[in-house]
Amino acid sequence: MDASWQNEPTDYRQMGKLPRRSGPTEAARLGPLSITSATMDEELLDLPWHVALEEWPVHNLAALPRGISRHVVRFAHLGGSVIAVKETNEHVARHEYHMLRKLQRLAVPCVEPLAIVAGRRNAAGEDLKPALVTRHLRFSMPYRAVFSQTLRRATLTRLIDAQALLLVRLHLLGFYWGDVSLSNTLFRRDAGAFAAYLVDAETGELYPELSTGQREYDLEVGRVNIAGELMDLIEGGLVEEAVDPVAVSERIIDSYRNLWAALTERESFEFGQRWRINARIRKLNELGFDVEEYSILTAPGQSEVQLQPKVVDAGHHQRRLLRLTGLDVQENQARRLLNDIDAYRTDASTAQDEELAAHEWVTHVFEPIVKSIPRELSGKLEPAEVVHQVLEHRWYISEAQHRNVPLAEALQAYLDDVLPHRRDEAAIILDPKAGGPGLADYDDAE
Repeated sequence: MDASWQNEPTDYRQMGKLPRRSGPTEAARLGPLSITSATMDEELLDLPWHVALEEWPVHNLAALPRGISRHVVRFAHLGGSVIAVKETNEHVARHEYHMLRKLQRLAVPCVEPLAIVAGRRNAAGEDLKPALVTRHLRFSMPYRAVFSQTLRRATLTRLIDAQALLLVRLHLLGFYWGDVSLSNTLFRRDAGAFAAYLVDAETGELYPELSTGQREYDLEVGRVNIAGELMDLIEGGLVEEAVDPVAVSERIIDSYRNLWAALTERESFEFGQRWRINARIRKLNELGFDVEEYSILTAPGQSEVQLQPKVVDAGHHQRRLLRLTGLDVQENQARRLLNDIDAYRTDASTAQDEELAAHEWVTHVFEPIVKSIPRELSGKLEPAEVVHQVLEHRWYISEAQHRNVPLAEALQAYLDDVLPHRRDEAAIILDPKAGGPGLADYDDAE
């Protein structure tokens, strides 16, 4: 007898049979969803979009530390990754989604936009707010998570310097933020410093070029917001008592203006001092920027030359390390690893070529360190940060013991004495007091 759909066995408990529903699905009963996404993940459809975000079931949620937000924000599991879901109005969601996509194309450090989910409705037929979905940035922390009992002044300074660098990068590209704050930023460790990532772009706009007034207004908003955030931390006893929130918040202005001047100001020199052109470019490289275009002005009958960078691009050390090794890391991490490659090249008599030395360094230094990290400790820090810390630990114990400590010995000491006591920055943290996702305490073991 020929098999046909009409005589197919209807015992769906049979091995290999898929369960079938007799009625309409929950999604069909609650109405259609409108999902806008550049890279559609079908598992998005399995999330409880018919439930208000505040009421999502615990089994859908990933308990990660959250920053302060004017919107309802939750972290949720999506396949093997974690996403951030924010309820807002549709106009704001669409504006922020497309703005984040533009910033990504411009290589700005920011979160990855995944989707806009509109047309949401609960079981009673009531409309729910649309949601913006972004991918969680692994190993990142909101500023309130970079503390234990008290936030140290040095850590606070590094956070604000990272924020200033991010703001400079945004302004160079013509992005007006409009809501500069630590709360709208995520931070990742970067070889003793921090790398800042933009999280909230709903008030942002891209222009061909920003006016001085727009840049100054962003700076003033940042100064006021940061002062308020620090006052909040002081009220909670989370910052050293000696910290002056107003004075510290003004550091973003000083840090920003110093970097902006170094990147953009016009420099004049005598025609016979043309070597200063390359000196200026090397200085910008040391700051982590490449000069893609610059303007040189000379006047007839005058011996003076004016030099002004026109297009600068952040990530000089990142690009050099990526070209040599294929490793994609943060800027300060890249700078630190390149220094070790240069030292390795000097010590290794068989590796005079830069690319060959870099390849051997990856094989004999980077990979052995990463492969030595026990599985249970792999979520503590991202691999490049671990390598940086191992190299630093080797230097410290060599200084203390007045000898050149072998890498293998330093690595074992780091794995035994340092890494197990680090916080788990890729792990899911649960707030035991709230019984659900929330802000957990971190330590700043710098």
